[in-house]
Amino acid sequence: MRGRSFSTYRAFPNLFVLVLLSLISSAADAQGPAPETAPPLFPGGALISYNSIFTTRGTMPESSGNVPPPARPTFSHEGDFNLTWGFYRNFDLTILIPLVTNHFASADKPTVGGTALGDALVLVKYRFYRRDSQRGTTQASVTLGPKIPTGRTNLTEATGTLLPTSLQPGSGSTDFFIAANWTYTGLFNLRRLVADEDFHSLIRSQGKQATRLGSGIESRFWLSYRPYEAKDVTREWFIGPALAWLHSQDDRIAGVNQHASGGDVLLAGAATYFGVRPGTHVWLGMDWDIVHSNGEMFQPIRRHISFGITQQFKFHVF
Repeated sequence: MRGRSFSTYRAFPNLFVLVLLSLISSAADAQGPAPETAPPLFPGGALISYNSIFTTRGTMPESSGNVPPPARPTFSHEGDFNLTWGFYRNFDLTILIPLVTNHFASADKPTVGGTALGDALVLVKYRFYRRDSQRGTTQASVTLGPKIPTGRTNLTEATGTLLPTSLQPGSGSTDFFIAANWTYTGLFNLRRLVADEDFHSLIRSQGKQATRLGSGIESRFWLSYRPYEAKDVTREWFIGPALAWLHSQDDRIAGVNQHASGGDVLLAGAATYFGVRPGTHVWLGMDWDIVHSNGEMFQPIRRHISFGITQQFKFHVF
C-alpha cells in the first residue's frame, strides 16, 4: 500500500495534535511485551520476551557513487530480547538488547548491509497515577533511560567502504529515551474495551562518523477489545485497531544539516494478543503507511510487522 504525500493533507497537523492530546517503538516501535503499556510489573515479578520486528521503507532517489549518508535501510529486521523486573511498587526496570539486520537496496547499486547487535536500552518505568472504579482502571506512567552504544558500527560495502551510520546496527552515540503511557480500561463503560496510548521520544547525540541521527517522536494509540477472557483470567484475547504517528528530525553530519532527510509518517493497522497459558502470551501487529512527508532524502516506512512471545515469572531479590 503506498501512502500519500503530506502536502495533499494540510489539515493533518491538527489531527496530530488531537492524537497527541488523546494519548508511547523505534523504533517505528511495535507492539510490546504487554497489551497495556502504562502498568508496571508487580513487585517481585519479571518477564522475558522476544519481539521480531520487520520494517520496509521507501527507496531513495538514484545517485552515483557511494550510498548517500542519510540513507535508511529499505528492509530491516530487529529481534528484541527484553528482560523486565518489578523491583519496587510502581517501578520496574527493563533491559532491552536488539539483534539488528539492515539491508539497503536501490536500482543503481547492489544490496548492502549486515547483521549484528544493536544499541541496548536500560529503562526505568514509574507509574505515577492509578484510579480504580466500577468502570475499570485508569493508569499513567513515565519511562526514562539511556540508549547505550553497544551496537556494531563498522559494516562495509563489498568494496570495503564504510557504510553510513544510518545503516549500521549501532549508532555509536549515547542517546536518551523518554516515554509517557496511558491506559484506560472500561471505555464507554465496556469493561473489556481498553484505550492505550504510548508516546515516546529518542533524543539523539553525535555518534560515529561525526553523525547525529535525527531525534524522533512516536505516538501509538491502540483500541483493544477482549472478546474472550477465561473466568480465572489464565487465558484471554485482545484485538483492535492501532494508529501511529512517527516524526523524525533531519540528520546532521559533520555539523551540516542533511536537509529533508527527516519527516512524518502516519501508519494504520491492527494488533492482537493471545494469553495462551498463565503468564504466557503471544502477539502480532501490522501497520501500513497511509500518509507521509515528501522530503527529498526522506524514506517513509511503508510496512511494519511485529510478532513476539512473553513469559512472566517471579524474581525476588530484595
